[in-house]
Amino acid sequence: MYDTILVPTDGSSGTAAVLDHALAVAEEGTAVHGLYVVDRRHIMAADDESKAEVRRSMQEEGERALDDVTVTVEDAGLAVTTVCREGIPHRAVVKYARERGVDIVVMGTHGRTGRQGVEALGSTTERVVENGSVPVLVVDID
Repeated sequence: MYDTILVPTDGSSGTAAVLDHALAVAEEGTAVHGLYVVDRRHIMAADDESKAEVRRSMQEEGERALDDVTVTVEDAGLAVTTVCREGIPHRAVVKYARERGVDIVVMGTHGRTGRQGVEALGSTTERVVENGSVPVLVVDID
């Protein structure tokens, strides 16, 4: 059903659950893309002496997160492509999905309800849902 699945990752422990769901909707021949976004806002917020170190640290975190995606997807017998980009996470996810002709984005969120849910509307996942042009499978990682 899906030829290309995008799994954005932030390297958190919830990524395993997200990958489980992504692999559950994948079929033989599905290509899985892992995307880690180095959040430019964190770099810009750092003082000038720290910017390079913050960028390097976040890139290393991204490489580790993408290595985990690679191992999991390859173990499932599927093709995997991983990319680390710098930008604002929700914008980078939406742009990547558009550029690559992704069929579905599978990403995690913390399952907040009530007032917490309303306050969390600024989350990356919510912004991808609002701004993207492809379906988004949202996985509760709590």
